[in-house]
Amino acid sequence: MLTRIEKLFLDLAAIAVVGLGALITISVCLRVFANSGIPDTVVMVRELMVAAIVLPLAAVVTARANIVVEVLTQHFPRRAQDWLVVFGSIVGLFALLPLMWAGWHELAGNWSSGSFFFGQLSLPKWPGRALFFLGVAVCWVRLAITVWRDIATIRAGGHIDGGPAHVEDEA
Repeated sequence: MLTRIEKLFLDLAAIAVVGLGALITISVCLRVFANSGIPDTVVMVRELMVAAIVLPLAAVVTARANIVVEVLTQHFPRRAQDWLVVFGSIVGLFALLPLMWAGWHELAGNWSSGSFFFGQLSLPKWPGRALFFLGVAVCWVRLAITVWRDIATIRAGGHIDGGPAHVEDEA
């Protein structure tokens, strides 16, 4: 089920990127050729950027495609590297908690008050807040599952697949 949600969010993020490109292109062309524009373009671009950035986070965690710095750790034994990956994931879990809390707080406040952006279209604020909260929450769940599985793998004597590149593994 979580994999389906991650795929959906990844697809929605791709649609948001295409929408961003189309919206910006059309807006620029309208300004150049028709001395006009799309109302509330800045608001729509800002909200689509949230979707494009936050929704694919869980898929990034699943693919272990996050950025890692291995200047020092690549010289550690493989088991130590595995535990450092787990440690980093646990730090990530704690780092995402304030973002989830703030996202929920913003979503609940905007939903209950019916807040909207001031502009010609009076777009509601809650959809962007909901996308942010859902993206971070699904990422947190995926990261928690990853930590659980990684610890089980290490305790069973295995190594974490997709962990830091080991110098001997590349040769």
